[in-house]
Amino acid sequence: MTSGSGVWITLEGGDGSGKTTQSDLLADWLTEAGRTVVRTREPGGSEVGQLIRDIVLHHRGDIAPRAEALLYAADRAHHVATVVRPALARGEVVLQDRYLDSSVAYQGAGRVLDGDEIRNLSLWAAEGALPDLTVLLDLDPESARVRLDAADKPFDRLEAEKTEFHARVRDSYLALAEAEPERFLVLDASASPEAIAAQIRDRVATLVG
Repeated sequence: MTSGSGVWITLEGGDGSGKTTQSDLLADWLTEAGRTVVRTREPGGSEVGQLIRDIVLHHRGDIAPRAEALLYAADRAHHVATVVRPALARGEVVLQDRYLDSSVAYQGAGRVLDGDEIRNLSLWAAEGALPDLTVLLDLDPESARVRLDAADKPFDRLEAEKTEFHARVRDSYLALAEAEPERFLVLDASASPEAIAAQIRDRVATLVG
């Protein structure tokens, strides 16, 4: 997506699938290998994005599904333009928690909106930008809820949704991965963190040399 030598990796999956753990392990490995790593997330990877994150995840009132989708797209447009593209142009590795696939899964399938419309909105917002690799950590909603309960912290608006919502999200993620096998690496998130990290490193090594 840029003329630089940067690499863009996104991590996707349902809440409680272990994205933060794997991002930490991968960032440490890349740093030890001498690469400059930019850790970021959506929503909230910029100052503007943090304001949007507070709304979409922590607003106590209802948000209309289409309004929610537009807020995520606004965050994405600013984030890609001000954080992702500049880092890639500098030759850095962008390691990002969630991108447009989350919107298709959560705002599309979860909120029962048209997934193709959500994807097209995100691609327009990000000027067509897609990552080099998307790691999908797949975990059934029941196991994910056990992990979230064990974390003993308040749920955000999406984490608090019912099991049926999260089942639709999971199905959407798997469908996205099936449609783009060259971009996705799908891993069983119930495996040990060390085993998952090793599989991610094997794939990432082919991108970063």
